[in-house]
This record gives sequence, C-alpha cells and structure tokens, in this order.
Amino acid sequence: MDFLRPLTWADALAAKAAHPGATPIQGGTDVMVEINFDARRPEALLDLTSVPELTEHETLEDGTLRVGAGVPYARLIADLGDRLPGLAQAARTVGSPQIRNRGTAGGNLGAASPAGDCHPPLLASDAVVEAESSARGTRLIPAAEFYLGVKRNALEPDELIRAIRTAPASGPQYFSKIGTRNAMVIAVCSFAIALHPGERRVGTGVGSAAPTPRRATAAEEYLSGELDWDGRGPLPDPVARRFGELVREAAAPIDDVRGTADYRRHALAVLARRTLAWAWNDHRATREEAS
Repeated sequence: MDFLRPLTWADALAAKAAHPGATPIQGGTDVMVEINFDARRPEALLDLTSVPELTEHETLEDGTLRVGAGVPYARLIADLGDRLPGLAQAARTVGSPQIRNRGTAGGNLGAASPAGDCHPPLLASDAVVEAESSARGTRLIPAAEFYLGVKRNALEPDELIRAIRTAPASGPQYFSKIGTRNAMVIAVCSFAIALHPGERRVGTGVGSAAPTPRRATAAEEYLSGELDWDGRGPLPDPVARRFGELVREAAAPIDDVRGTADYRRHALAVLARRTLAWAWNDHRATREEAS
C-alpha cells in the first residue's frame, strides 16, 4: 500500500488525479479501523493532515460559513458552536475527546456511513459540499444529493472534499441520537431538526435508519404549514405527534445487531417529537424576548 502525503492543496489534487483509487484520510478514525480489521485494503492512503487549507474556516461575502474539511470536531464545537449549533451537538456525541480532536466532518462525509453523526444536521441546515478536482475545478453538491448508497458518495474518482458550506443558524437547531450506551457508540438511529423562522420552513435529517442519510420531506412540508410562526403559544400535541409519524414513515431501517427496524421507527418518532419541542420552546423564548 502506497502512502502519499501532500503538503499543499494543489499537491493533494494532483496526487488524487494520479491515484484515483487512493483513500483520503484526515483523522483516520474510520479508515484506520477498517484497515486494522482487514475490512478494506486501499491501493494507497492520501494523508491530508499536512494541508493547511483544509483546517481553516471563514465567513463568505454572502454570510455563508465555509468550513474546511480538515477542521476537527473539537474546533467545530469551540469555534462554531454558536453559529452551527446542530452540527456542534452532533460533534459532541462523536467518540471520545481523543477522536474529537482528530476526526472531522469532512471525513464523516467522505465515509458516507448511514450512521455518521454529522449527516443529519448537515441535511437539516441545507449544507453544501464543496468538492474539487485538478482537472475540472470546484463544484458544489447539496448534502441531499451527496449520499448515493451505503458508504457511497457523489465524488468523482479524482475529487476531494475541500469544505462544507452552510448558512449560520437562523433559528433553533437540535440533534439527538439513540445508542446502546451514552458514549463511544454508533447510533442506533439519529435525528436533526432546524427551524428557519424567516422562511417559515423546517429542515430535517434522519440518520442510521436507511441505506443513506435522508431528509423527511413530507414531515418538513407538514410542519412548515402547521406551525404558528408568529405566535407564542405552546406546540400543539397533535401536530407534534403527526410530525413524528411522518418522520417515522420516511425511514427505511433494517434489523441488525444494534437494533430492530421496528425499534428504529419508534425511536425516530420519539426523537422527532422531542427535538421539535426543544426547538419550538427556544423559538417561543426568542419571540418573547423580542417583544
């Protein structure tokens, strides 16, 4: 197995073009586990840890946050938790402190595991994946179009993920997951919600309950039309329950060692109602403060 270690982004793109079968690694928290257990044997490893361009984040002219693919979870939490609360909440649930210091959302995207913790909040917030190749330059892939199958993504063989682009939260965001214990666990299922009050719109993300992470679009459409965006009243229980039912219907889970399909569907409905209640209470509090 070859080991490639470029020092610049241009060199990284050139290396990927020359070795399309090379597997990129940043923290290596997923890839190295698979190699150690002999679950995969890539023709080459493309180590991106020395590429400084990937470790930066910035605010673009239109206000969009551009987060380098190599920004570790710990910095996502510390630097961007106030502007990307849903993603920061998901990052806090990833592994141990050591893993959060090494692992990245860019790596989570590249692995494209249905159980990846970052996927639901990226979907709920309408994030866009910035991919680049040396031959064709940059293209932007909406998160909803990025996942093609179990551990398959929309990248071309010569492309690398450079950054994630997403607007700062315009309203409450929440992420929650269920696992077999509270730490160091792969999600049995997970769910994220983002309220966009200015657009009177709801975003969702469902994880570990289908071949790919996905949005619950019918649930989004229903809730966007049912919420009293201008009011300060409590969340109607029938609305919350119907929202949970629609989230449950959006899932296509399987039975495996972590949980049954029926349990995942039930748990998703519960997570949807809970996260919605938390988000709506935050929205009400914001409106009361503004009045």
